[in-house]
Amino acid sequence: MKPVVISGTGLFTPPNSISNDELVTAFNAYVELFNAENADKIAAGEVTALEPSSSAFIEKASGIKSRYVMEKSGILDPKHMTSRIKERADEELSLQAEICVAAAREALARAKRTPADIDMVLVAASNMQRAYPAMAVEVQDALGIEGFGFDMNVACSSATFAIQTAAGAVQTGQARAVLVLNPEITSAHLNFRDRDSHFIFGDACTAMIIEAADTAIGEHQFEILDSKLKTKFSNNIRNNFGFMNRFDEAGIGLPDKLFRQQGRKVFKEVCPMAAEMIRETVEASGLKVEDISRFWLHQANLNMNQLIVRMLMGRDATPEEAPVILDTYANTSSAGSIIAFHKYQDDMPSGSKGVICSFGAGYSIGCVVVRKK
Repeated sequence: MKPVVISGTGLFTPPNSISNDELVTAFNAYVELFNAENADKIAAGEVTALEPSSSAFIEKASGIKSRYVMEKSGILDPKHMTSRIKERADEELSLQAEICVAAAREALARAKRTPADIDMVLVAASNMQRAYPAMAVEVQDALGIEGFGFDMNVACSSATFAIQTAAGAVQTGQARAVLVLNPEITSAHLNFRDRDSHFIFGDACTAMIIEAADTAIGEHQFEILDSKLKTKFSNNIRNNFGFMNRFDEAGIGLPDKLFRQQGRKVFKEVCPMAAEMIRETVEASGLKVEDISRFWLHQANLNMNQLIVRMLMGRDATPEEAPVILDTYANTSSAGSIIAFHKYQDDMPSGSKGVICSFGAGYSIGCVVVRKK
């Protein structure tokens, strides 16, 4: 199989950031309103009173200090608690395609490529703005790319699954180069009225150029040495929103139509799965864990990442060995590990090895071993 490289990466960061203090102020104001409006039912034992949140609780539980969102005023309105973003006409570029184009332009520039060099566009994310036409085809049109494009969804693992899909397309000659995009507007599926999860997610979009090593010309190339994917069904992370919801109108708008998870179970079950997956993929590439100088892990929870690396290395990782971006970006689903990769790669010397690993709903885990050219 001919060598394939990630030759460029790009990142779109929304203009609005929400601190934990801002988010907690809005959430606690909502709690006060809810408890006041339901005081009689709460006293009668018919409704459970809501508990306030705190910045200290959020940071201890997740390591998150702030997050970027596409629009913040609606989220911080205790009577609204979701972004206020006007729907665009069909003739306008959709919001998700817009952030894809922004990230794509940076990735193309770093890879020293133009849209004419790309044959395939792959949009891989947890949530698509619409069912069809595919977001990838709209992005393809916006950038003026010939060839083809399609969408895929493996939740938080979408980016690593897309890397393997793109690499396969290059190796089989289906495409000279592939543009992979991970547009995550997670604020749209987050329940900002849920104390256990209202702080988890943030918005962002990442981009990668995947192409054959023998024709790549960019200055930031990482050869893909091996990759491994795994899925195992679990209901512990779930979102039931979909076009079939209209069959039963009684369920429309209920909390299960947004993100929900059983966090403790996810932590207990996913950490050992991810650590074992990384070890297997590293060894399959002919390396040992000790040969890996950097782990770009899925940025969902700081405690999870610290435990996974500790399982692998037998010690705590340094900030250089396992970069963290979730403190300012929060969990950006499939984009998280790629944001870390994008921001923390240029300092690595030629020949150094790293692992990109993502994990999440499914369960799904994707692991990619790379070597800097």
